[in-house]
Amino acid sequence: MAVTLNNSFMLTIQNLSFGYNRRKPLFDNLSLTLKQGNIYGLLGRNGAGKSSFLRLMAGLLFPKEGTCQFNGIDTCKRSIATLENLYFLPEEFHTPAISISEFVNINSPFYAKFNHEQFENYLKEFQLSKSDKLSKLSYGQKKKVLIGFGLATNVQLLILDEPTNGLDIPSKRQFRKLIASTISDEQAIIVSTHHVKDLDGLIDNIIILEENTIVLQQSIEHISERLSFKATANTENLQTAFYTEQTIMGLMKVMPNLTHEHTKVDLELLFNAVLHKKDLLQQMFDNNLINNYHA
Repeated sequence: MAVTLNNSFMLTIQNLSFGYNRRKPLFDNLSLTLKQGNIYGLLGRNGAGKSSFLRLMAGLLFPKEGTCQFNGIDTCKRSIATLENLYFLPEEFHTPAISISEFVNINSPFYAKFNHEQFENYLKEFQLSKSDKLSKLSYGQKKKVLIGFGLATNVQLLILDEPTNGLDIPSKRQFRKLIASTISDEQAIIVSTHHVKDLDGLIDNIIILEENTIVLQQSIEHISERLSFKATANTENLQTAFYTEQTIMGLMKVMPNLTHEHTKVDLELLFNAVLHKKDLLQQMFDNNLINNYHA
């Protein structure tokens, strides 16, 4: 059972600019707020800067302009108050040639709310033992250890970069189950992935990066209110669709939800729709123009 956190928090990014190349910024005047009690999905094309964005949140990169603050403190200062309440699992990582038990004994003291019983339950779920040597485990098994450790820290902000890479289909199901059952109202989780199906039914907010900035940040509930995701055998009303895609189930359409009938949000179709008609979708969400939409 997860430890209950008492203090509320917020991660706030304001007017942030960053780039590895001075002539070509990766982010330009980017702003974002993450609030407790939510699971955010971060999507973007290859090279959109998702990993860099997460590293800025974790304080591992320094903004050129603007700020990234966690509980009012710049994350790049790497203060104790920040580090003990933030856990970052990068896509690429190195594990020492020690047992899982030794790894926990070395690293858990840095997190005041680390729960050893909780971690052991995660290991059982993943069919691993504390005596297992990290150097003998597969990439996917190592990833499970680090995911379980991150969840057991009970930090306020959990940042996961491509956490399902290396996991087989049953393990991806376990991942979704653990994330959904662990998060408390005082925590936030942000997950970046190329495998959008792995986030299906898990996230409640979506963030899409494109062209140096955030082009969409909305709750799944709000998206479902504004957009309709349906398969159809006919090609009627295609001119009003934001995006269409032919699949084995028929023609999938992302349409303005004029009937106010909620449909399940298809993350892959949504992502493609945003890239296809970014300006129209932004205008619709920003100005609530659903009833006046014209393609």
